[in-house]
Amino acid sequence: QVQLVESGGGLVQAGGSLRLSCAASRRTFSTRAMGWFRQAPGKEREFVAAISWSGGSTLYADYVKGRFTISRDNAKNTVYLQMSSLKTEDTDIYYCASRTSGVRSGVEDYDYWGQGTQVTVSS
Repeated sequence: QVQLVESGGGLVQAGGSLRLSCAASRRTFSTRAMGWFRQAPGKEREFVAAISWSGGSTLYADYVKGRFTISRDNAKNTVYLQMSSLKTEDTDIYYCASRTSGVRSGVEDYDYWGQGTQVTVSS
């Protein structure tokens, strides 16, 4: 079992920045790939970014490329999502997720999920 706890969400003005964190409970965090997803009420969960266990490989959704950066610190069992140039359409609940290995963009590819953190971008 892997427990994931997101933090860092909040209210920010358009054009601003936020950094989300996701802390994992288990030592095997360092062997697992991690992803960030987001979801608005009534909509399907969508992929944002993913990172391999080593951090050497990353994958981004087209709509966040150049604005968001995913990174990880295996010594702290934590993955981050640095979000810059935020837009009102980035308002969502953001979830981190874990899978065994390799970067993937499908919701079905991940087996553990956090509870989510709300990000609200105001105009």
